[in-house]
Amino acid sequence: MLNRNSLLFGITIFLTLTFWLGLNFFIGDKPLALKQLEIKQTDLNEQYISAKILAEKLDQVYTLFSENLALSMADSLAEDSSLPFLKTLTDMMTKNDIVIKKIKPRSREEIGNYYSSPYEMTVRCSYENLGKFLAEMEKSPRLISINELSIKNGIERIKSKVEEEDLLKQEINLHISTLTLIKSKTKNIS
Repeated sequence: MLNRNSLLFGITIFLTLTFWLGLNFFIGDKPLALKQLEIKQTDLNEQYISAKILAEKLDQVYTLFSENLALSMADSLAEDSSLPFLKTLTDMMTKNDIVIKKIKPRSREEIGNYYSSPYEMTVRCSYENLGKFLAEMEKSPRLISINELSIKNGIERIKSKVEEEDLLKQEINLHISTLTLIKSKTKNIS
């Protein structure tokens, strides 16, 4: 009986070792290779999705560059006050029922890699129309920065106005800037 138990124990150990060696040497490398291929496939899928998103947004990127990149300092985008921008701005204001009291272009400022063309404006409109105008300005293909926004609605204004309709429209001071990138000259390396 001892001999029989020893034989069964030996066969069990032999079969266990054979199974373990077969698993490690013949089958063990394949799951590792599959895991590496899965990681590579995940990376490639992420790159594909990024490329697809970029391809869809490429038109918007082109519009952004064409509206905000001046080829040289002599380009109309780089001027102190751009007439096409002022026309677009006044059209947006008229569309949103905003009364323009004053628009004052300032001289262009160089800030790092771009130029800023500031404008000071005083307008009269309701809060709702101001919100619509600011949302439309944000959607504009032109890069516009709102530097300052102040609303004159002090207590003296309420005391001096008799009619409620006059109180609906506010006098607002806006300081905005258009941002223009200037295409840099390429350097020849010899």
